[in-house]
Amino acid sequence: MEIVKTLHSYFAYIVLLILILAVINAFAGWLGKKEFRFEKDLRVSLFALILSHIQLLIGLVLFFISANGLKAIQTLGMGGLNAPARLLAVEHPFINIIALALITIGWSRHKKKMDDGAKFKSIAIFYGLGLLLILSRIPWGQWFN
Repeated sequence: MEIVKTLHSYFAYIVLLILILAVINAFAGWLGKKEFRFEKDLRVSLFALILSHIQLLIGLVLFFISANGLKAIQTLGMGGLNAPARLLAVEHPFINIIALALITIGWSRHKKKMDDGAKFKSIAIFYGLGLLLILSRIPWGQWFN
């Protein structure tokens, strides 16, 4: 269990970096009216999508095997969780699933667009919203301890 927790924690840095890079790249392309290129723009967005989904899978495994996940809800009930426990057991997984859904929607929508600006816009908005949700539910106190 400790290996999965460590993997989830350290892999998060990589996911955040590539997701931030994808959002910045999309906003720069959209606002700069650039051409959407396969070599750079598509790959950065795709890597962000793939790594985010891998992180979600690792997190779901951790949720089901960790004492801070499903077991905490089963043991204490929703009303028995204090704020840090509720963050780990409920808010972090729920909000991050929504964030990944937004990122996936952004990827799917960009594929249907023909205009380069529309491709960048779709990725910028949906990946950006997903990134904001992820950043809002990271257990920062645990990261810096």
